[in-house]
Amino acid sequence: IVVSRAIGAVVEAGGVARRRLRLVYEGVPDRVPAPGGREALSELGVPAGAPVIGNVAALTSHKDHATLVEAMALLRPRLPEARLVVLGEGELRGALEAQVRERGLGDRVVFAGFRRDLDVLLPAFSVFCLSSRLEGLGTSLLDAMAFGLPVVATAAGGIPEAVEHGVTGRLAPPRDPRALADALADVLSDEPRRRALGAAGRRRFHERFTVDHMVDGTLRVLAELA
Repeated sequence: IVVSRAIGAVVEAGGVARRRLRLVYEGVPDRVPAPGGREALSELGVPAGAPVIGNVAALTSHKDHATLVEAMALLRPRLPEARLVVLGEGELRGALEAQVRERGLGDRVVFAGFRRDLDVLLPAFSVFCLSSRLEGLGTSLLDAMAFGLPVVATAAGGIPEAVEHGVTGRLAPPRDPRALADALADVLSDEPRRRALGAAGRRRFHERFTVDHMVDGTLRVLAELA
């Protein structure tokens, strides 16, 4: 069982016959946003009314937060009020915090660490951004789509199977800070478009990426083997 076509291609290249592969997309629970998002952002130092770019990912090399920080530096002259909030921990936190200081973004980027209140914070973001250079699919993307958030992400791995460019969000090439900054600026500067992308993403979530879809797909595979 592979969680995306991109992973299927990797497994097949590793020697597993295509006839033995079955695609079952990952799924996340559908739920309503928890209250208190803006208050939680305020506690993190985010000013009221500021557009917020949210990221949920381990601080590891393949998630490529360095490109996201560079994109924020490029975005700042265009949207100086924008903030980036990163939820997650990892071995690269120190290096990324140093990069933020070097770029003069100390008041624009918040590393919030590991959080248990994802359902509070995530719905309060203006846009969700994933800057990975390698990605199987990205369950944090699915959480964002479940809450109706527009997504800006890199076209890495299985991400384009979840995020349809121009329909549910915007895609940029991996490791391209300028393209990522341009995509973020386009989405953040057009509120009606942002709402339309988020609504389309929620519909796509219901069509393909719920826990029920994942369970049903897994049961179908098991039935083949019975």
